[in-house]
Amino acid sequence: MSLNFLEIVAFGLMGAGLLLGLIRLLIGPKAPDRVVAVDTLSVITTAGIAGLGAVLGNVLYLDIALIYGVLAFVSVVALARSIEGNRS
Repeated sequence: MSLNFLEIVAFGLMGAGLLLGLIRLLIGPKAPDRVVAVDTLSVITTAGIAGLGAVLGNVLYLDIALIYGVLAFVSVVALARSIEGNRS
């Protein structure tokens, strides 16, 4: 398995995005900022899993990325609803 230049750049940019999202998660001044950071981290992780599947040529990683993406979406929605509170 050898990565070409564009794959290295793509994984490097995903790593930089993960690092920036982690910084926002840690220093976010309010809870909604942290929820957005968690959503960003989950989207980048899902893309990374799908990219790993493309590089390795294994379609099982795409199924894993799909399941992870759905679970991450549900968890972010649950976090957002809990932060929002009981507004009528």
